[in-house]
Amino acid sequence: MPKTILKDVFGYDQFRSGQTEVIDTLLAGEHVLAVMPTGSGKSLCFQIPALVKGGLTLVISPLVALMEDQVAALKLAGVAAETINSSRQRESNVDSWRRVTSGEVRLLYLAPERLMTDRMLAALERLPVSLIAIDEAHCLSRWGPSFRPEYEALSILKDRFPTVPIAALTATADHATQEDISAKLFAGKGRTFVSGFDRPNISLNVDIRTDAKQQLLDLLSNHKDESGIVYCLSRKKTDKMAAFLCQHGIRALAYHAGMSAEERASNQETFMNESAVVMVATIAFGMGIDKPDVRFVCHTDMPGNVESYYQEIGRAGRDGKPAVAHMHYGLDDVRMRRLFIEQDGSSDDHKRREHKRLDSLIAYCEAPTCRRQALLDYFNEHIEACGNCDICLNPYDMVEGTEIAQALMAACEDTGQIFGQSHLIDIVRGADTEKIRSLGHNHLPAYGRGAELNKNAWRSIIRQLVASGHLKIDVTGYGGLSMTSKGRAVLDGATDFWYREDLIRQAELPQRKKKVRIETADLNDEDLVLLEALKDLRRAIAKERKVPAYIIFADRSLEAMAQIKPSSESEFATIHGVGAAKLKDFSEQFMALIKDYA
Repeated sequence: MPKTILKDVFGYDQFRSGQTEVIDTLLAGEHVLAVMPTGSGKSLCFQIPALVKGGLTLVISPLVALMEDQVAALKLAGVAAETINSSRQRESNVDSWRRVTSGEVRLLYLAPERLMTDRMLAALERLPVSLIAIDEAHCLSRWGPSFRPEYEALSILKDRFPTVPIAALTATADHATQEDISAKLFAGKGRTFVSGFDRPNISLNVDIRTDAKQQLLDLLSNHKDESGIVYCLSRKKTDKMAAFLCQHGIRALAYHAGMSAEERASNQETFMNESAVVMVATIAFGMGIDKPDVRFVCHTDMPGNVESYYQEIGRAGRDGKPAVAHMHYGLDDVRMRRLFIEQDGSSDDHKRREHKRLDSLIAYCEAPTCRRQALLDYFNEHIEACGNCDICLNPYDMVEGTEIAQALMAACEDTGQIFGQSHLIDIVRGADTEKIRSLGHNHLPAYGRGAELNKNAWRSIIRQLVASGHLKIDVTGYGGLSMTSKGRAVLDGATDFWYREDLIRQAELPQRKKKVRIETADLNDEDLVLLEALKDLRRAIAKERKVPAYIIFADRSLEAMAQIKPSSESEFATIHGVGAAKLKDFSEQFMALIKDYA
């Protein structure tokens, strides 16, 4: 029966990897935690059981926009779905509730704040709730990348609805987060399915930040007329970067928590419904964003941890076509991130864990082997070298640099291990500054021992010394560098230090531009003209129905139409993503257009 629903309702011929196991387990009445990569079809894992089981399925989702889009998509597929949320008029919410209580609705989407009130829970307990699905379940865990306190209250659902299976779904959860979610939602008694974290269509790239604005322009020059997301650490930087891109002829919009709700909603709607828009945003933007044609995600600053990074780059390439993830970072990012952790007000145990998570991200940035291997190793997933990251595409050699490291660490020790990188670099390069003269640091044995390397080269070496645990940063002070026991061993000659020479080359040389080719289905020139016309029709229908265009049909469906050119309902029904409802609603319009072009 699930496979029949998959085809008749959603228009798909086969389940994707991992979906069948989750669906069967929920239909057997067991709790499930499903960790599946973005774009792998998590929603179907609870939507199909909801239709098989009957009754009412509750779907808890963190964002109003996400709920509205999913409900709109379900209704287009002929599924009775509703949402009750704060963005709607009271009359609309009341009408939706009447349909729920009358038994017409199969899936009801709610935010946790609206669900977890005594009045709502009491009302739902009187209804035939058959399944509870919690989307973006990592929000429940304090170890997750986007913890939301209101999600913690969901832990009582297992007591309020003791016979109802709970499905928790997320794309972003390491082992500690998985255990935390499972313990809170179903006391560890559910089954956990991890379908893998790899998104092989996303090319992974990390660069040293030398000129943030120029580096961003270089990246965007390879993505003309394409949509993407640029993440910035602060609201101020977000506004400035968006304005900068606009000045250079790029259609860029800003998004951060300091903007009015109306302005944020307007910019998000533009980004979701139109092509060739760049969203410059803080991390306030992104959760639940399901725009399929995001071709790039760029971090102009280092994210907080590997999970956050993975979640944010996962917004690229959801249509399965090639996409690019870029990060530009510097040592200041490491200092700021450590400072944020110390100022968080959390327990010492939480801070230690967050520092370790940041260490993992730094190790990814300074990875000596395939970058995708380093990323997936964090999630305990092991692969061969990917061939689709900057390191695989531009290999490098490790260089022995013990004497270089000893010079820097000698300067660090002889100055009391309190100075930051700028002053230490001036010492080893033999700079003639007032600060060096006044402190007598021009008389140190290390003075001038590294004059052959420029400042950018030294910054790269210091980053690698920090990343490899030879030096540490004073995060509560002013970023002073001090030696660890590992660094002491190098200074004493007990061990050697090896570094990535390519990172120094990156710091010294102009950034190379890479062009990512987006492959379309095997279409000739006439087919491509038809494809553009089909997209125009899709856009017009989406505007009329006030939904994002991809909810009408995915690009893959339009490409199949342009290639197959269906002329009957039976042929149109074979197109990927065409279920019974879409066949009835849209086949006539699209086939008429195809006939005109035939």
